[in-house]
Amino acid sequence: MTPVELAPAFFLAVVVILLTCRLVVLLAGRFGQPPVVGEMIAGVLLGPSLFGLIAPGTSAHVFPPELKPVLYVAGQIGLVALMFGAGYEFRAHAGRGLAGTAVAVSSAGVGIPLVLGVGLTLVAHGHVGIFVDGVSVWVTAAFVGVALAITAFPMLARIITERGLAGSRFGSLALASGATDDAVAWIMLAGVLSVASGKVRPILEAVGGTLLFVAVLLLLGRRLLAWIVNRPGLGDDTRLLFTVAALFCAAWFTDISGLYSVFGAFCVGMAMPRGEASERLVRTTQSVTQVVFVPMFFTYSGLNTRFDVFSDPPVLLFGAAAVVLAVAGKFGGCWAAARLRGEPGPVAVRVGALMNARGLMQLIALNIGLSAGIVSEELFTALVLVALVTTVMTVPVLSLLDRRDARSRTAEEAPEEEDEDEDEEEVAAAPS
Repeated sequence: MTPVELAPAFFLAVVVILLTCRLVVLLAGRFGQPPVVGEMIAGVLLGPSLFGLIAPGTSAHVFPPELKPVLYVAGQIGLVALMFGAGYEFRAHAGRGLAGTAVAVSSAGVGIPLVLGVGLTLVAHGHVGIFVDGVSVWVTAAFVGVALAITAFPMLARIITERGLAGSRFGSLALASGATDDAVAWIMLAGVLSVASGKVRPILEAVGGTLLFVAVLLLLGRRLLAWIVNRPGLGDDTRLLFTVAALFCAAWFTDISGLYSVFGAFCVGMAMPRGEASERLVRTTQSVTQVVFVPMFFTYSGLNTRFDVFSDPPVLLFGAAAVVLAVAGKFGGCWAAARLRGEPGPVAVRVGALMNARGLMQLIALNIGLSAGIVSEELFTALVLVALVTTVMTVPVLSLLDRRDARSRTAEEAPEEEDEDEDEEEVAAAPS
């Protein structure tokens, strides 16, 4: 397709994407699910698993193959803005005295799912058709392990903020652990891709790029952002322009370094100075991008998801096993680590529930693996199932825990009220 033909195709696709996402988000909201869950489901529905199945001709017209790279790039804009806001929220709500526990929770949340994912893939080798010809089984196993180790930090931050939990112990601990978890997972993913390519250069670029990026951000980036936000005489449009330029520059550098744009965007968000002007800039960058561009990423992922691969029983069994191990490794591992660090039971179980969601971040990793040629359609779909299940279960589990604690408090308060009533009766009955 020529650019002249591609432009109207893009506009038509965007209309379909935005309206479908909004409808599914509204329906998901009736069940207490956050918008990201509805957008994930909408992306899958627009792909070959439903839209392409019931109306293949219309689907091919709305989403021609030439359009997929455009949707990918547009989706990246949304992800960068989303992670920019997530980094800013993390800086605002990260509590003190959490470093040791956050490292322990993050280590368990990465290490245990990683080992379980590698083990599952090695067991499946030779029995399940999820492997790509020419790709080492160890590369595939490591990728599955990393995919299970990832946490959906943007969703985690959104749930904590929307529920007003940012000041709570488990909210701050989950934010700190989730950020550490994803930073480690991205570096491991760069290592997997380096091994897959058979070259040392990608991992060296990732490690070197990380050190250089952090150094520049600490020494110059924070000062530049503070100048943009606080410089007298700069108009709001100019501040926004400079902020977006700095954000995209960070996204570009971390992308070419192998850490990917979302990591750079998150770091820039953390480096933003606190204040009303910064909050206004963050809200402005997200007001359009989160509504318009993020759904395009979910649709791009949905176009690569084919649930018909589950007609093969071994693939279905692998997907189900991946879900069970993902929940056991992340939920159970983070809960156990928090308890071993002395956290109360209610705090530990909520940290486990929040860390268990993979959502958006796992989809990003899966798309990277797919584009690198180390992930098959079967494996992609099986791990999308993990992302969907672990993300959808997060809010119901948190709500269940809240109801359980409320019942416990009510049961504890009831005897106290009865004792008070008995005391009043005794006083009334006593002779004057």
